[in-house]
Amino acid sequence: MNDQLWKIIEGEGPIIATAIHDGHQLREEVASLTALSDEERLREEDPYTGEWTKIAGTQVIATRSRFEVDLNRARDKAVYAKPADAWGLDLWKKPPPQALLTRSLGEYDAFYAELSNVVARRIRLFGGVVVLDLHSYNHRRDGPDGDLAEPAGNPEVNVGSGTLDRTRWAPLIDRFITELRGYDFQGRSLDVRENVKFQGGNMSRWIHENFPDEACSLAVEFKKFFMDEWSGKIDPRVYPAISPALQSTVRGLRESLGQVLAGGR
Repeated sequence: MNDQLWKIIEGEGPIIATAIHDGHQLREEVASLTALSDEERLREEDPYTGEWTKIAGTQVIATRSRFEVDLNRARDKAVYAKPADAWGLDLWKKPPPQALLTRSLGEYDAFYAELSNVVARRIRLFGGVVVLDLHSYNHRRDGPDGDLAEPAGNPEVNVGSGTLDRTRWAPLIDRFITELRGYDFQGRSLDVRENVKFQGGNMSRWIHENFPDEACSLAVEFKKFFMDEWSGKIDPRVYPAISPALQSTVRGLRESLGQVLAGGR
């Protein structure tokens, strides 16, 4: 098992892509107490999102499961304690000891300390950054043979911008949505909408609180139309088309970032 909770690759440019729910592993002391099967955990994780981060020069990928510690929740909610914290799932064989919780929160703190360093370095180099916080979400809650969630409230791509100053970052957000929506996705357009299903989680909020003028973090949630959320298998016809769709927005993100930063001076 990877001894670290995350993997970071720093490269060129001001774009950072993250996949903080991609991980599935658990450290041994957590695995021994979890009441969840691998399949139950995988269903609520965001498998395959780590591959999408390759569109950016800098990539941040969680290597362990959100059921160990959830990096996209506030610190006091980052370790799921009861079913209400995690979609009603029966989480633990017995209550985890305080020492386990302390170690998990230590991982959480270490991640945010390192993320702060990464974002600050990018800002020093480029004046600002765009973070694409990449996720996926379930839309077949009624079982593998159940009805699909109503499309009106479940876009194929939900862009969460609820934790940032939209007035400042509007040109960048609007261009990202327009370009992703305008991409030829296997002969059609993706259903891309803003703040319908999600408005962005703790990581985006933390970035905007700590770097309010220099960083724009968009929480990009793909509905799991590219995979079977119950079996965990990808659709080999659809999944490969997602990375190119995201890649098509990178040039526009860089240009819009420069325009917003120039306008703010």
